[in-house]
Amino acid sequence: MVQLSSDQSARGPGFDAAVGGDGGYVWWYVDALSDDGQHGLTLIAFIGSVFSPYYAWSGWQDPFQHCAINVALYRLNRSGGRWAMTERRADVLERSTSHFTLGPSSLSWTDGCLNIAIREICAPVPFPLTGSIRLIPEIETEASFDLDPLGRHRWRPLAPRARVELAFTQPDLSWNGAGYFDTNSGTEPLERAFAHWHWGRAHRGEDLRLFYDVINRDGPRLATYLRVDRTGKVDKVEPVAGHQLSGTFWGIDRYAWADQATTPRVIKTLEDTPFYARSALTSALDGEPVIMMHETLNLDRLKSPFVRPLLPFRMPRRFF
Repeated sequence: MVQLSSDQSARGPGFDAAVGGDGGYVWWYVDALSDDGQHGLTLIAFIGSVFSPYYAWSGWQDPFQHCAINVALYRLNRSGGRWAMTERRADVLERSTSHFTLGPSSLSWTDGCLNIAIREICAPVPFPLTGSIRLIPEIETEASFDLDPLGRHRWRPLAPRARVELAFTQPDLSWNGAGYFDTNSGTEPLERAFAHWHWGRAHRGEDLRLFYDVINRDGPRLATYLRVDRTGKVDKVEPVAGHQLSGTFWGIDRYAWADQATTPRVIKTLEDTPFYARSALTSALDGEPVIMMHETLNLDRLKSPFVRPLLPFRMPRRFF
């Protein structure tokens, strides 16, 4: 099991967090599913973008020159959506403990809520992506977890249960739903420490479950299975049954969790890339049906010389 440690810093995202050296990174992650089951969202704000081909080609020098905000809007029951991830330099980054601005988009922590303003351009088709997202925490934690034996990579589930209000003008879209907010940081490239990982979160009636199953390059496989109650109390729980899911178009292996007598089912594969898959699943935990947000990351695929040259088509780099 991954070691749980106490973090005495004030609650909130800590947008002024230190970023450790060449190859280092920090990101803040939000996801949400609409109450009507029709829509989904992910947003990731990076310093030292771990997926950036430009950062890798630089020899992992200076994470502040490789910042990005990735925004994805999904339709769960039909095709379509919007996706943007534009990399920018340090001279268009401004941040403080409670505020993060990168180019035309920003995240701010105000009165205990996360307010996000988005003005991005999609790629490879240049659709505009403009709107706002508000995340209101229902549960906050101060727990943090080492993901590797040397403590170089850390995960903090800041607000693992939240309400999300989305209002976009481009496209014309608004909905409310259940959301999640965390942060990860590290002092070296992900691919140096890990070969593969599976992650999932599922909201239940009175608690929620978090799963992080990490295959390290050196050292043991580390698995975190957590229950978080309504007060924010975090407990490790015994592993539930693991299930192999159907592969993706690119052949990414997916592994998820459910009661022994239940098999998770993919509602929709939201992201299907040569190295990464994001999926919405149905499952059951302790006899209760749940919807799970799930991701699989294959770092061997990411660092492949055949994959990295493809990424600029989806991840352009701009100087403003």
